[in-house]
Amino acid sequence: MLSYVCLSWALLVLFTGCTVSELAVIGEVGQNVTVPCHYSVRNGPTSMCWGRDRCPSSKCSRPIIWTDGWRVTQQLSSRYQLKGDLQSGDVSLTIVSAREEDSGTYCCRVEIPGWFNDQLINHKVVVKKAEISTASPHTYTSEQTSAPGSTSESFTVTRTWPSVPASEAPQTASTPCSDPSDCLDVTANLQNTSVSLPSQQHPERGLYVGLGSCAALLLILILALLLT
Repeated sequence: MLSYVCLSWALLVLFTGCTVSELAVIGEVGQNVTVPCHYSVRNGPTSMCWGRDRCPSSKCSRPIIWTDGWRVTQQLSSRYQLKGDLQSGDVSLTIVSAREEDSGTYCCRVEIPGWFNDQLINHKVVVKKAEISTASPHTYTSEQTSAPGSTSESFTVTRTWPSVPASEAPQTASTPCSDPSDCLDVTANLQNTSVSLPSQQHPERGLYVGLGSCAALLLILILALLLT
């Protein structure tokens, strides 16, 4: 009976004595990925290891880094580093420039003195490719291309208007009137020009009127002499 109780106690301690927990860590390819792990240094720093598999009953499967609590004693690759303060119990694993093949289960095993006192933490690490946005800035270019073998030609359209004599061209003031008197002078000149135009356009009519007047006066003078 006593042996049965001792065996039951031993099995209970064997399967429940170790503290095991699981955490998930997600990272991106090319970035540093930190897998957390801490323990209490109440009794002083102690040794620990990191392995690439679930924590076994002892030590680490496929170990990648070891520390004695003060410094790193073994290191599989420089890509696996312990950048935390080891003496304060920070034994977090940093994977430098993570790759997709770094994905998997990692075991953090802290060796606590005593039977079945080790602290075990299994981490599920997932390293994914960085998401690249498919949206790109829109650039608009304006180009003219011609079909192979063809030649491009440019056409210039020129409009020709009939020439106008300078005397008949409309006159416009280049600048506004700076003084009201200037505007009045310009208006008067335009009126005088419009009045004198008929006489300039028909000079023969004035000549005929003058000759007729002279002939009429001469005829009246002759009649007056004859009557007297």
